Amino acid sequence: MSNEIEHASQPSEQAIGLFLQENDGDKLTDILVEALYEALRIMEEDGAPGTLH
Repeated sequence: MSNEIEHASQPSEQAIGLFLQENDGDKLTDILVEALYEALRIMEEDGAPGTLH
């Protein structure tokens, strides 16, 4: 997966600024939570082969 594809799904600084300007904290929170879940999913995929439980 290229960096361009990864960045396409991320909100731009301008979009985040608009959410903050409009006091739309709920939408911003949803975007940030989704980004955290995606980061955790990627970390789990990267760490799975070497993890023993």
